[in-house]
Amino acid sequence: MQPTMSLEAVLKRDRVVVIVGIAVLAALAWVYMLYLAWGMEGMEMGASNMAMPSMQSWGAVDFVLMFIMWAIMMVAMMVPTAAPMILMFAAVNRRRREQQRIFVTTVVFLAGYVVIWSGFAALATAAQWGLHTATLLSPMMVSTNSILGGSLLLAAGLFQWSSIKYACLTQCRTPLGFIMGEWREGRRGAISMGLRHGTYCLGCCWALMSLLFVLGVMNLLWIAALAGFVLVEKVAPGSLWISRLTGLALIGWGAWMVTGAFGY
Repeated sequence: MQPTMSLEAVLKRDRVVVIVGIAVLAALAWVYMLYLAWGMEGMEMGASNMAMPSMQSWGAVDFVLMFIMWAIMMVAMMVPTAAPMILMFAAVNRRRREQQRIFVTTVVFLAGYVVIWSGFAALATAAQWGLHTATLLSPMMVSTNSILGGSLLLAAGLFQWSSIKYACLTQCRTPLGFIMGEWREGRRGAISMGLRHGTYCLGCCWALMSLLFVLGVMNLLWIAALAGFVLVEKVAPGSLWISRLTGLALIGWGAWMVTGAFGY
């Protein structure tokens, strides 16, 4: 009886350590985002901020700075939503360690997950560069074209009803099922699992993340709202209908923007 209680105590302690680690990582990312948002306000008032790229033309340094911004933003938004999967991975490896079997630290799994969202950050940076070059974004990084904004909203709304969305969302909502079906041994296996889970998560959420170009890339309220919605989709009962109703709302919003652009 005592060994069992001891194991349970260790598992609880491990759970607390992982939760605190996720919270600290997310908090640091959000602090950086707050710093950038403050810098954007300063730029709007005429002050300069070396943490943000030039609003005129981008050089290599500007591209790197914007990529860093997007990558840290994805950590702030998406790592907390992956907490159930991260905790499940940590619990399994803690038990394996207690049984003197091969185990891997949770950071390895998390690194694979972050790599996938860093890849999305690179694509988002390239997209932002293209929109910036075409003068389709305001200095505050919001779409200035109603057709573009409406099209992104329509695409995101339709994707909320797609089979790909729900296939990926199902994987995100079932940590134990993912662990049982995708388990790989060793560090390479853990990285592979992190990459695979990150891919499912990206497949589920990429369209929602694209809405940042409509809502404001540095609008912290919308960033927090999107992150909260993604978490609800992953953990709340009845998230299928939440996603579909949200899809209808996005379709209606997008249609209103597009028709408004043509004067209807």
